Amino acid sequence: MVRPLPRLVGASHNDSHGKEAIVSWIQSPQQALKVQIRWLIRRDMPEVLDIERQSFEFAWTEEDFLCCLRQRNCIGMVAEYNHRIVGFMIYELHKAKLHVLNFAVDPEFRRQAIGAQMIEKLVDKLSQQRRQEIVLEVRESNLSAQLFFKKMGFKAVLVLRSHYDDTDEDAYVMRLTLVDEEAILLPFAPANRISEYDAA
Repeated sequence: MVRPLPRLVGASHNDSHGKEAIVSWIQSPQQALKVQIRWLIRRDMPEVLDIERQSFEFAWTEEDFLCCLRQRNCIGMVAEYNHRIVGFMIYELHKAKLHVLNFAVDPEFRRQAIGAQMIEKLVDKLSQQRRQEIVLEVRESNLSAQLFFKKMGFKAVLVLRSHYDDTDEDAYVMRLTLVDEEAILLPFAPANRISEYDAA
């Protein structure tokens, strides 16, 4: 079976079947619902598929998920609350970045900071694994997702023209780059002129 194309991320101009994210929007700290984010396991699939079908018009099948997850560099994670799966994300590990393929939150649990906690989990993985960025895409018309990712630190870096087959809609590629804290603290660190002289 042909591996399904990215649902959320696609930095290549050749990707044409991507989907935008279905995300939670943070309205206030009081609305945040603390969830456990863990590895996706086989018994989670019925709930993941249910969220998938509610979130996307052209939903992945179970075989689509398994096809992705069989890849050595592909990871699945779920957000769990009171033993219920309320969100999930599928992403690829690359040498210097994380490439998100699918990302959704249960409609009943949106606007409770679940999407934010999932993104924060990815950011934690960046620093732990020496990767530098997360890349994703959203539909041009999905303003709420664009605002969400902007709030989380992403910036739009590229437009993919006519990216989606279902609507021929453009997509924005958005990227979050891990910033070196030392570079922020010492932006104008003086050069060692003695070493430079000795090396001359």
